[in-house]
Amino acid sequence: MRLDKYLKVSRLIKRRTVANEACDAEKIFVNGKAARASYDVKINDIIEINMGKTPLKVRVLKVAEVVGKDGASDLYEVV
Repeated sequence: MRLDKYLKVSRLIKRRTVANEACDAEKIFVNGKAARASYDVKINDIIEINMGKTPLKVRVLKVAEVVGKDGASDLYEVV
């Protein structure tokens, strides 16, 4: 799954267009490297989001195309 779509599905970022713009501005890192929106997310990837005041670092646990609001937090764990 594309990185921008994963960020939206997991509800780490509210909209896919915002996730896409954050990737273009190099505010999203995967495994320590700046990532493009088209990056293919895999299990155990470490995603760092440097938007706002506090950076967020999460590990990918699952990749799913469709997830309900309650199951979104099961896709990742905060590191």
